[in-house]
Formats: sequence, structure tokens, C-alpha cells
Amino acid sequence: MNSGTPVFDKSAQVRNLALATWTSTICFWAWNMIGPMSTTYADRIDLSSSQASMLVATPILVGSLGRIVTGPLTDRYGGKALFIFVSLASIIPVLAVGFSAQADSYVGLLVSGFLLGIAGTVFAIGIPFAKSWYEASRHGFATGVFGAGMVGTALSAFFTPRFVRWFGLIPTHLIIAVALAATAGLCVALMKDSPGFTPNTDPVVPKLVAASKLRVTWEMSFLYAIVFGGFVAFSNYLPTYIKTVYDFSAVDAGTRTAAFALAAVIARPIGGALSDRIAPKWVVLTSLGGTGVLALVEILQPPPDFWSGLTFTLLAVFLGIGTGGVFAWVAKRSPASNVGSVTGIVAAAGGLGGYFPPLVMGATYDQADNDYTVGLVLLAITAGVAFLYTAFKLHAREPDSVGVAPK
Repeated sequence: MNSGTPVFDKSAQVRNLALATWTSTICFWAWNMIGPMSTTYADRIDLSSSQASMLVATPILVGSLGRIVTGPLTDRYGGKALFIFVSLASIIPVLAVGFSAQADSYVGLLVSGFLLGIAGTVFAIGIPFAKSWYEASRHGFATGVFGAGMVGTALSAFFTPRFVRWFGLIPTHLIIAVALAATAGLCVALMKDSPGFTPNTDPVVPKLVAASKLRVTWEMSFLYAIVFGGFVAFSNYLPTYIKTVYDFSAVDAGTRTAAFALAAVIARPIGGALSDRIAPKWVVLTSLGGTGVLALVEILQPPPDFWSGLTFTLLAVFLGIGTGGVFAWVAKRSPASNVGSVTGIVAAAGGLGGYFPPLVMGATYDQADNDYTVGLVLLAITAGVAFLYTAFKLHAREPDSVGVAPK
């Protein structure tokens, strides 16, 4: 999104990165409105494990695929316009989820959850926007800070069940709708696109095709599907997992899920900043190795609360530094003219990586032994395969030609 070497005003950098991160936070909260309440809905509507998993996974699907579009649209129209659009477009789905839940309508929740995925597309907007506001040496920092906006999932996990208990179901969804509208207003009044932003008016489809021909796109998509997908999957499904395995209430399960998400959020900018100082490959390898080991530990069902909490917190940290590391790697390897398109595809892969695990966990849950061994083993195997591929196939320092599409 940059052209030449623009001169950045430090206060403008801080203001725009803060606004982008806040917009991501509130949109992530909206995107995760169903997950923290899924066990309550499942009990009220008498849903099976698979039906409850579908309810959790549906917003993830749309939020993932939508990023393929919002990435290149950010290259064309700028981050400010897209942030405003997504914030406003998420209001109706948030309200629809509330009214569908009030009516105990499973179909209504699925449909409104599908539309709620719009909020999840915000991620593909913010990565090129944040990158465009900072010099190359600080891209890892900028994308890591913006990525910390996924704290919205922690806020949702902690506060949504409590808001419902304090204020009621419909008022809770009205509060988030008002927050989305206020966020759009802040973007209108205070946000600006980078002085180095130059609209790319090339047709979107050819840009996506060109990005799909880049090796960096698919390598980073594979890695991001594991680290960010793992974060999204656990952030949405952990309330169900904790309630099922450890028999906590919805509020207590939400509190523990919030701690998981918060740990990942804190770790993300650390992963990005580390990737500015050392090769992102080593950050990503650390993430994948830790994720695989902790998935195996979780199969043993560590007793609550200290050991189970420690296991999931460490898992969150490894996933968090991995998300920061992968996108710092994307920023370093992607051609400047394709960064939005590459970001959109990689971000979509990350979201899709979070779509399937809840479905697998629900389908493979062993009710007799009350465990999720199959799903956790699959996570460990996937992380192990990615670790080996990264270790032996990817360079710590890429050749200059790595991002060039084949002719």
C-alpha cells in the first residue's frame, strides 16, 4: 500500500494504529457473540454436540471467506472506508443473533450467525492498513499490535455471559450494536489512510489470481491456518469443552476462555516484535513445537484449576506468538502491490483453520469417556507436520525473488 518512502508523523501512527486495533477488538467481540453462550443455547434448545458445534463454527466460516474479498478491497479503497463499512454492516447480524436466541430458534441463530461472520472480515483490513503506517523495520510490531485486537474474543467470553445475566439477552446485543456504531463514528472522525497509500484500482479477481500464484501465499496460509485457526477454534469452542470436561457453569467457562484468549492476545505482539529482531522462522517453529506438545498434554485432562489452566494458558501463548510470527513473515515476504490480496487469502486460511476443529471436536467427542482425544491428537499431528515443513523447507532469510509470481 506504500509508494516511495513516506514520512510518518509519530502521533498519526499511534492514533491510527490504536483506532484500527480498537475497531478490530469490537468487531472480534461481535464475531464471538455466539461462542460464550453456545452451551446455554444448546441446553435451552436441546441441541446435540454436533448441532452446537455447527452453531459455533458458522460465523467463523463466513468471517474467513469474507477476508478474501476485504483484503484486496482494502488495497483499492483504503482501510478507513473498509473499517467503517464492516463496523456498520455488523450491527444488524448482532441484533439478529439476540432476537433469534430470545426466540429459541436454532435456524435463526444459524442464519444470523452466518451473517455475523461479516465482523470477522476486519482482520484482512487491518494488516495492510497497519503495515502501511509503519516503516519496514517495524512491520512486525505494527501488525502484532493490530492483531492484539483479537482480545475482543476474550472480552466477549468474559463479559457476554455476565451482560446477559445482568442486563438480559436483548440489551446485551443492543450494547454491542451501539459500540459498533460508535466505533464507525470514531473512524469517520479520526482515522486516516497512510500518506503512502496509493489506491490499487486493478480488478479484484485478477489480483486474487496473481496472489494465488505466489508460493508465499500458500506457505503462510498453511501455517496461519494452524496457529490462528487454533486460537479461533479454542476461543469459540473452549466454553463447550470446559463445561463438558470439567462441569463448570457458562459464566465460569467464559472466564477461563477469556484468560486463554487474553494470553494469546498478549503473546501476539510479542511474536511480531521478536520477528523484527530474529528470523520469523524461529518464532513460528517455537509456536508449532509448543502447540503440538501441549495438545498431547491436554489429552491427559490435567485437573482443574491450576494444571488445566496452566496447560491452556501456555497453549494460548504458543498460538499467540505464532500468529504474530506468521504475519510478520507475510509482511516481509509479500510484494508491496499484492499485500492486501495475499493478506486476504492468508487471513481467510487462518479463519478456515478455526472453522473445522469445532466440528471435528463435536463429531469425535467420546461421551462414554468424556474426552476429546481424537481432536487433540489431530491437532498435535498437524502441528508436527507443519513444524517439519517449516524446519526443512522454508528459509530463515528468503531470497529476494521468493515473492515473485511464476510466469
